[in-house]
Amino acid sequence: MTPIDAQATKDANDDIKHVVLLLLENRSFDQMLGCFQEVYLNLDGIDANAPARVNSDGVKQYQQVPTDAQQMPVDPRHETCHVLNQLKDGNAGFVRDFVENYGVTASDEDRQLIMSYYPRMFLHALHRMARDFTICDHWFSSLPGPTWPNRFFAFSGTASGRVDMPDGIKHPDLDNLIFRQHQTTLFDRLNEAGRSWKVYFYDFPSSLILTHQRELKNLLKYHKIDKFFQDTAHLKAEDFPQFSLIEPKYSGKDQNDDHPPHNIMKGEKLIADVYNAIRSNDELWKSTLLVVVFDEHGGFYDHVSPPPAVPPDEHQEEYAFDRLGVRVPAVLISPLVGKRVESTQFDHTSLLKYMVNKWNLGPLGNRTAAANSIGVAITESQPRTDTLPFIRISTSVVLPDRPDLEMEVNSNHQIALQAFAKYLRTEMGDAAKVLEEVAAAGWWMNLKARVGKLFLRVGTFLGKELEENDQNRIKLAVDSVVTYLKRT
Repeated sequence: MTPIDAQATKDANDDIKHVVLLLLENRSFDQMLGCFQEVYLNLDGIDANAPARVNSDGVKQYQQVPTDAQQMPVDPRHETCHVLNQLKDGNAGFVRDFVENYGVTASDEDRQLIMSYYPRMFLHALHRMARDFTICDHWFSSLPGPTWPNRFFAFSGTASGRVDMPDGIKHPDLDNLIFRQHQTTLFDRLNEAGRSWKVYFYDFPSSLILTHQRELKNLLKYHKIDKFFQDTAHLKAEDFPQFSLIEPKYSGKDQNDDHPPHNIMKGEKLIADVYNAIRSNDELWKSTLLVVVFDEHGGFYDHVSPPPAVPPDEHQEEYAFDRLGVRVPAVLISPLVGKRVESTQFDHTSLLKYMVNKWNLGPLGNRTAAANSIGVAITESQPRTDTLPFIRISTSVVLPDRPDLEMEVNSNHQIALQAFAKYLRTEMGDAAKVLEEVAAAGWWMNLKARVGKLFLRVGTFLGKELEENDQNRIKLAVDSVVTYLKRT
């Protein structure tokens, strides 16, 4: 038996029955977890006893130093062209790229934050997870680029040749570019194999950008986040989804996806809430792997140069996809993993590889086929009994120093969601008209044919909400459709 076959057999036969993915945003490994080299000498992080690594803005050098700043006032650029600039000369271009884009508006303090990192145990939830479970110190984003294509890789093993994100509602040829994600997804493969899954979301599930997710059978598996906490509290383990995706809140003052400029402690509370919910159900906890990982680095410094990668398919319209992106924070959390560092090379498709092996799923592209499975980190033969029972996050730490920054719609992800909502309502038409058609149909078969499109037409409401940054509108729009779907 080859090592690859042996790992596939191990993945299929381990005691993990449920995989929960919490995919956060825009932080580098060095920034969030590099401090744990204090504990693990084999971790490829930040050695406080060695000369500090530096980047220069052309005049001044900025060192890797600890910070207690909970908000980054400016969102560093992280589109592919910027990431490639950041990686030049052995990862020496992070500060330089930041200054080239923000110039004199970027203060000395802002420039320093590109290089700074959080000291150990400053992050109330992530650092407790890292202390008690398995840190993956060579988990790279799947490409040197922004949020959406990296998320597409996490859900399907490819970005269909695209790395650009919409930069507003006037982005050229929207319907021929990033919104045309027709590829087979993890969710499709789970459906084929008869495996259960759900997506739990706060405001707007960005996974709906994948075309297949907007089909009726898949829309019915989307639930507001309250349902996750109900399911963990009340379902028996065998009734809990085999795969769960948790989508954080992407906009508004309660945004908790860790995307600058929001208070990073809101992301910490989300990690704690998810962990506490699973941990409180003992039967579920013993058979669950919680994966906390970030989609990409967000323009923040990391010292490891990304290695070459296998292109996922023939699509190379905007990039060759032959190199991984910057390292991202990743922690595997389960009573079946140890307190340790796993240094195997991973990217987002490594999680796909594990689930393909585990549940005998159909293929998800060449990158996934070539990836190392994260199953190598499932090391415990029996569930550990020494795991943290609960994480408490003080309400006071989630209050931002700069609440004004949290009311702005200024991240590339928020702007892209605006564009997506615009695309939906332009492509699919007027929501009110469709609602009238559905109401007039009068019987299930006609309703069934229309209800999948109904969710798409909510783009009319979503777009207006995102443009106005009005969270009440998005809640009303999404709640009404989800409730309608459940009634049917």
